[in-house]
Amino acid sequence: MTTGPAGHVARSTAVPNSETSRRTPKRTFLYTDDGVTIDSVYDPGAVVYDTGAPPSGDLAFVIAHGFTGDADRPHVRRIAGAFAQYGAVVTFSFRGHGRSGGRSTVGDREVLDLAAAVAWARELGHTRVATVGFSMGGSVVLRHAALYGRHGAGRGPESGSEREGRTEAHTDAVVSVSAPARWYYRGTAPMRRLHWLVMRPEGRLVGRYGLRTRIHHREWDPVPLSPVQAVPRIAPTPLLIVHGDRDGYFPVDHPRMLAEAADGHADLWLEPGMGHAEHAAADDLLARIGDWAVGRAG
Repeated sequence: MTTGPAGHVARSTAVPNSETSRRTPKRTFLYTDDGVTIDSVYDPGAVVYDTGAPPSGDLAFVIAHGFTGDADRPHVRRIAGAFAQYGAVVTFSFRGHGRSGGRSTVGDREVLDLAAAVAWARELGHTRVATVGFSMGGSVVLRHAALYGRHGAGRGPESGSEREGRTEAHTDAVVSVSAPARWYYRGTAPMRRLHWLVMRPEGRLVGRYGLRTRIHHREWDPVPLSPVQAVPRIAPTPLLIVHGDRDGYFPVDHPRMLAEAADGHADLWLEPGMGHAEHAAADDLLARIGDWAVGRAG
């Protein structure tokens, strides 16, 4: 395991010294605390809104994609383009996805990938960061917010030395879209197919060659903090839970469990007619999320 911080990068990413340099797109590989290289992209955002008002220059959105996504997928680029109207955007590929190293642990070690991306956004000079996750990424942003507090110390059964003192990896607002509330859910046909993909050798071959996703063969040991266990630990960081009432993967009892666990701290948006994750997130919903983050992130 490496001893460098979660936001340490594989090549130079000096903090920009001028407004012009801050507007220059960047691409690099980040090192996670367990030594995995994460392909990451920084978009400094639009110069102005469509309305003529400037975006919030100090705010960065860090986007955590769903399982089998990556930073170059069209649906991830669409999400990035929508949030670029509200601030800078960092996208990255989770381990085992796209050009990143390692193998996917389907939401466990991925919290280290997100921590590296958040730390990079702060290294680039952004004083406010909003994490926005979809599906698997939605569970990761919840666990990340619980484990990387504003004062840097990890909390709960997953806290450890690699998380302590990491103030640069904390988030100022959390948006979880289409996330599960609990692990090992098999109540829908898509989730039964996903478990076959992850748990069976032939499924992992399909993932590698058919979906460009390299999946780790080892089962979780120990089982990570579940999303519903993570939510009570997020306060006082603002939290938004978004879910479609026609989600084919996780029915609406999942977001309701998450909101109940927040005990009044979270905002819950149940979206009529919405399906699952990035593909189902309409432009107007992304605009509302952008507005919410600008108003709540610090």
